[in-house]
Amino acid sequence: MRYSDLLLGVLLMAMWGFNFIVIQMGTEDLDPLLLVALRFSLAAFPAVLFVSRPTASWKYVLAYSLTFGCGVWGMATWAISSGLSAGMASLLLQVNVAISLLFGWVFLKEKIIPQKALGALLALGGLMLSLMVEDGTVPLISIALILIAATSWSISGLIVKASGTQHVFSFIVWGLFFAPLPLFAATYIQNGATVFYEIQNNLSGRLIFSILFQAYPTTLLGYWFWNRLIVKYPLSTVAPLGLLCPVFGLFFSWLLTGESIGPEKLMAAVMISSGLALGIVHFRQSFKMLRNSRIFGMLNISR
Repeated sequence: MRYSDLLLGVLLMAMWGFNFIVIQMGTEDLDPLLLVALRFSLAAFPAVLFVSRPTASWKYVLAYSLTFGCGVWGMATWAISSGLSAGMASLLLQVNVAISLLFGWVFLKEKIIPQKALGALLALGGLMLSLMVEDGTVPLISIALILIAATSWSISGLIVKASGTQHVFSFIVWGLFFAPLPLFAATYIQNGATVFYEIQNNLSGRLIFSILFQAYPTTLLGYWFWNRLIVKYPLSTVAPLGLLCPVFGLFFSWLLTGESIGPEKLMAAVMISSGLALGIVHFRQSFKMLRNSRIFGMLNISR
């Protein structure tokens, strides 16, 4: 991966880590599935009026809208509203990295070098360690929901890859356009029509900020760049970047909500960060680039 793309990917993970705090803010005032539906409605409209239809088959666009809208963020937001802390949600969602490595190997015939496999195992160890947390921030029902979200995230990456699209932004926008429909339907089935009438009564500055932040910088900007990376690089190379998201998520949750970061959470974050380093940094290639660089040449001259 080019270092410029890697740097932008790290900044994207910081924004996504903060977004879990923003999601938690929204679920305090609104039904979680309705919150996600409004997020994607604003992200898709009016952008869909100015973006041409994607060249990819509609089956991929619809499949992406279902897995990404309902599967990833419908379940993840529901998990947070069920008691999962923002920091732990950002951490547990990253089990998708190991799933993506497996899917890339099985379905896309991508080669998994021992370094990436070791990184994934180390990260999974950190995720397993997080399940030992006993401070009430990891309810069992929330674990089930977040694991569904993680699997859906891996599947959505496969869908983007399989679509072969070269127009990532239009693919995302049109995928988001269809995503709210099943979410609105699920909200109605679960809560009836009353929850829709109460939206106006629940509106506050905090809720409006939550919806807008999720819709525009997090969704439109963030997933355009993320899916561009998926198209540009092997899935097994891009996926480990997501391991930085829980590090930022835990940090912002500690900073802004006072979430306790005990020894288990801290060790889990360290293991995940180490797994990220093993998964995306090719040490032999990096040393070769450094050896051929101007700085390395100056060091040799100085000798």
